[in-house]
Amino acid sequence: MKTLYFDCFSGISGDMVIGALIDAGADPEFLVQELSKLKMEDEYKLVWKKVVKNGISSTKFDVILVDNLTEHSIAGDSGDHSHKHTHSHDDDHNHEHSHSHDDDHNHEHSHSHDDDHSHEHSHHHNHNHSHQHRSYKDIVELIQSADFSDDIKNTALKIFEKIGRAEGHIHGMPLEQVHFHEVGAVDSIIDIVGTAILIHHLEVSVIKASALPVGTGRIKIDHGIYPVPAPATLEILKEIPIEHTKIRGELTTPTGAAIAAALADEFCAFPSIMVQSIGYGTGTKNFAEHPNVLRVIIGEQ
Repeated sequence: MKTLYFDCFSGISGDMVIGALIDAGADPEFLVQELSKLKMEDEYKLVWKKVVKNGISSTKFDVILVDNLTEHSIAGDSGDHSHKHTHSHDDDHNHEHSHSHDDDHNHEHSHSHDDDHSHEHSHHHNHNHSHQHRSYKDIVELIQSADFSDDIKNTALKIFEKIGRAEGHIHGMPLEQVHFHEVGAVDSIIDIVGTAILIHHLEVSVIKASALPVGTGRIKIDHGIYPVPAPATLEILKEIPIEHTKIRGELTTPTGAAIAAALADEFCAFPSIMVQSIGYGTGTKNFAEHPNVLRVIIGEQ
């Protein structure tokens, strides 16, 4: 039975998941091809590259918004753990990222497109429109109308529903009326649908995950200064084990929490498994004491 284990020792975010799955052997070119079925190519460009975090070689995955190419590199869920949240409905996809370099052991290897280590897929069709405020209903229609397999559609919709219900509960409105930045942001759509694509591409039968460290401290969102975990994250993580940590900042984002909550069949310690592949997906922030990566282990159980 092919099992995938999310080892979330430094938290989890959407882009960290995609990076880890690619690092574990998923085909990023297949991801690009499948994502084109959303017919959103004019809104983003995808970049993935190898970086070294505290001595660990890992994959950094970014979604660069076409309308904002010079302003920020994705992020949405970049796993940057000192975010400024600018969402109208507690979204983790419009962060201002603070890049710190706490030690000398973090290196990014940027390579030109003619090698296998850094890849950019740019989708420019000069439409120059932005859909940063898609509603939950818009996204359901977007996914259902795309030419995905039923498995990919159902998995993506399951993750989005986790976020939508959490946002609806927090803001006191039914799921059908939820309209917000997070679910509507291009990068969160790519992270979530991309996760669904790669999970099925890897033909995983069972998904397990560790307890989720959420971090500590405060974050700024549209509604003011809020404690970590953010309201949406905490709502999503009901009945899911949360791990205490003294690290200040947001370790688990709403999108990362929703992916784990929707996909994991069990939250447990490291399972007994015959390991076949290992992947590391990195966030943006650097920590002095440990690599800021999500580890994915795939094998037979």
